[in-house]
Amino acid sequence: MSLRRKSRRSNAGRPTLLSEEVEARILAASRSGIAVELAAEAAGISSATYRRWMARGRAEVTAREDSQTPNRDEDVYVELFEKVRTARAMAAARAMANIRRVADGGITTKITTRKFRDPETGQIVEEITEDRTAPDWRADAWYLERQHRSHYGKDAALAIEITGLESDEPAREESVDLTALAERLNQSLFAVQYPDPPALEDGNVVEAEVIDG
Repeated sequence: MSLRRKSRRSNAGRPTLLSEEVEARILAASRSGIAVELAAEAAGISSATYRRWMARGRAEVTAREDSQTPNRDEDVYVELFEKVRTARAMAAARAMANIRRVADGGITTKITTRKFRDPETGQIVEEITEDRTAPDWRADAWYLERQHRSHYGKDAALAIEITGLESDEPAREESVDLTALAERLNQSLFAVQYPDPPALEDGNVVEAEVIDG
C-alpha cells in the first residue's frame, strides 16, 4: 500500500518559495551531478526544504501510479520531482561515459602542427601529430568497486572471508587465527589502490616554428 500526503487546501499558482528561478537553479545544479545539499544551496534554499518538495512529488507520483485520484495541488512538486530525476540521471550517464572514455583510452590531449621545408622538393610540408591517452584500468576498477560493491568493493574480501557469502553451505563455527586473518585481509583489501580517474583534457594546438628558405 502506498503512502500519500493528505490533500492540502487549494492554492492558486506556484508556491512562493518554489519560484521559476529557484526551480531553474535546482535543475541546473542537478544536471551537473552535484550532491543534493549543494543543489539546494545553489538554489538558495535549505536542504530540508528541497527534500520536502521532492518527497511530496515522489509521494504523488507513487499515488498516481497506484491509480489514485491525482491531487492537482501537488502538480508543481510532481513536475519538479520528475525534472530533477531526469536531470540527475543524465548527469550520471554523462559521467559514466567519461569514465568509459578514460578506461578505453585514445583521448586526444595535444595536437602539434609542425611545418618544415622538404629537402628534396623544397616545398613547405605540414605535419600534424596527436598525443593520446593510453587505456587506464583504474577507471574500470573505480566503476566496478562502486556499481558492483558486493563482488569488487574493498569490503568484498572481508565479507567472503568472515561469512562465507560465496558458498552455498552455512558458515561453520571454528577457531580462527586472528593474526593470520588480519594479514590476509590486509593483503586482499590494499593490494590495489583506486585513485580518482584522471581528468579529461581538451586538445591544445601547438604551432611549431616555420622554416623559411
